[in-house]
Amino acid sequence: MAVPFTLKYQGKRPYLDQSRYSAVVGSRTRRPPDEARRMILDAAAELLAKGGVAAVQVRQVAAAVGMTDAGVTHHFGNREQLLAELLRHGGRRLRTALEDVVGAWLDRDADLLELVESLEGTYRRGGYGELAVAMHAAGWRDPGKGMLNPVVDALHGLRPHGSSIDDTRLAVAALHQAMATESLYGTAFRRSAGMTGAAADDSSAQVSWWARQLQLALGITTP
Repeated sequence: MAVPFTLKYQGKRPYLDQSRYSAVVGSRTRRPPDEARRMILDAAAELLAKGGVAAVQVRQVAAAVGMTDAGVTHHFGNREQLLAELLRHGGRRLRTALEDVVGAWLDRDADLLELVESLEGTYRRGGYGELAVAMHAAGWRDPGKGMLNPVVDALHGLRPHGSSIDDTRLAVAALHQAMATESLYGTAFRRSAGMTGAAADDSSAQVSWWARQLQLALGITTP
């Protein structure tokens, strides 16, 4: 099992919180290859989310997990190969998290507000929003199709007979886009519209607004 870690920064150089994880940094313990690769990729993903592609350097990643530079290149060859695998790794993390949210929502037959809150929370927790934006800027594109198709199908089934399936898809895509960027830009966008203080900082009113707009746009009536 991978050892959890928290990145801190001294200037621009990342390091592990030694007060909690001295066992990781104190000695360069030989780890099973799969565990070492996972730790390297998790550290690289956090660097990517915080500082973009330029922040993902072999030396910084090695320092973050308590390895030598050679230890990182042993597993990934060079920085370019590390970045390529990082994008695949980050994509899998995002897809898994979103699939879990959608599956839980469908299992509970929950309302629209819970779906919107769950999507927003997924991107906010663990830096998924930052990671998604950084990955996209770095050139990653989701190779899969229809990750949110179950949501589209569930919502379309609640719409009036004869409604356009493409309208349902567009509504779900717009919701997904908004929730993915809320943690990064929500406060700034609300301030640009004249909101201030706690009203601008708190996303809950915005999330509720999105749930209402989704219901109105799709013509879904609640019991």
